[in-house]
Amino acid sequence: MNYAYWLANIPGIGNRTIQRLLAQAGSARELYFLEEKGLRALKGFGEKEIRAIVESRGKETEPAYQTMLAKGISFLSYEDDEYPEKLRNIPDAPYGLYIRGRLPENGKKTVAIVGARRCSEYGRAVARRLGEQLAKCGVCVISGLAAGIDSAGHRGALRGGGMTCAVLGCGVDLCYPVSNRELYYDVLEEGGIVSEYSPGTQPLPRFFPARNRIIAGLSDVVVVVEAKSRSGSLITADHALEQGREIYAVPGRMDDALSAGCNMLIRQGAGMIVSVEDFLKELSSGTFPGTCPDSFEKLLLEKEEYLVYSCVDLRPKTVEELLLETKLSMPELAAVLFALMRRGFITETFKNCYIRRL
Repeated sequence: MNYAYWLANIPGIGNRTIQRLLAQAGSARELYFLEEKGLRALKGFGEKEIRAIVESRGKETEPAYQTMLAKGISFLSYEDDEYPEKLRNIPDAPYGLYIRGRLPENGKKTVAIVGARRCSEYGRAVARRLGEQLAKCGVCVISGLAAGIDSAGHRGALRGGGMTCAVLGCGVDLCYPVSNRELYYDVLEEGGIVSEYSPGTQPLPRFFPARNRIIAGLSDVVVVVEAKSRSGSLITADHALEQGREIYAVPGRMDDALSAGCNMLIRQGAGMIVSVEDFLKELSSGTFPGTCPDSFEKLLLEKEEYLVYSCVDLRPKTVEELLLETKLSMPELAAVLFALMRRGFITETFKNCYIRRL
């Protein structure tokens, strides 16, 4: 019998109650065999909790557990050695995790990409590019499979040929939102789906703020791409701050509601992402030393391409300005600009004016 699975599925016994029980009983197995007299001797528990534990012992959980395994869903408890190390020491760590696919191995570098469901096309492009370049550097992208920024981060990681994991606010056997069904299976193929809620649990609103602590907890760094002044992404950032994680945000226009949350985070001390390659370099020199050294330069085929790219910024520059700054000939510059546009590093905003793509 899997005693941890039994404990995680006692009706009316939540995560914090489980933690308090184990602090006194020692393990799920010891709690299972503890006589009723011993249960009543535990401090801080009322008749309701005692009754729930006693009555649950008479219910056979093994068939449900085996059925779950047959569906390709595994269960990890806090008592298992394979439990993610990043989650162990966070406040209110989930006792049980239900997993389809696989989680990142302990020690693997992870970055969460979160943001608004109703995002702008700019925000979607930034999240997708961040996910792709992080994946190319061997970093696992964590998010929540929600519409908008979350989905873009997952898709970027998949496009980059890397691993990505989704943390759900429902059972792992349910795809929410339903419109992301194709993405759900793509994530499952290249990474994993995880939840603290048992299979079949419906996506209720109260579950999503709680799942955000797991998104932050599985990550070394949390990146907020777009967020309103009150949003679930800021809840994730709050959890990340509480857990001692690094927080980065993408700045936006001061009159844009989708930028209010990000700009506020930056004002409060979060790292600011002004370009993807600079962010990668910062991670490589700090949080992830040696993970992605000179990652951007390796993506470029020729030194002239890097020279031109370094001269292009978030303000459109004309061909004349670039000729002056790079000292290249017109044919050389034209060839490099075409190559950079083809690879998605720059875009032509209007005729002969170029801007850097994040």
